[in-house]
Amino acid sequence: MTDEEKKQLNNFETSLRHLIYLHDKLRRDYAELQQLLLDKEDDISKLRSEYDKLNQSYIDLKSAMTMSLDGGDVRQTKQRLSKIVREVDKCIAMLNQS
Repeated sequence: MTDEEKKQLNNFETSLRHLIYLHDKLRRDYAELQQLLLDKEDDISKLRSEYDKLNQSYIDLKSAMTMSLDGGDVRQTKQRLSKIVREVDKCIAMLNQS
């Protein structure tokens, strides 16, 4: 084997080792991204569950307040319902961010 062939072989081995290193790095990065995706999907699931609970509470409260209204409580009831609607809107905004 000539010196030129040895030099080419060394260059090839170096390039191959570098490619193997890059491949391994990409595999690790991919695994991290997969785990991050799973974590985010879990977070979204929890937020949706919380949103559903809050939405059901809102519906129940709205129904209860509608049934118990008398003339003097209308303004207070509207204020309470507005507050609940704002809370639900915040939950929706949190879901949209994820």
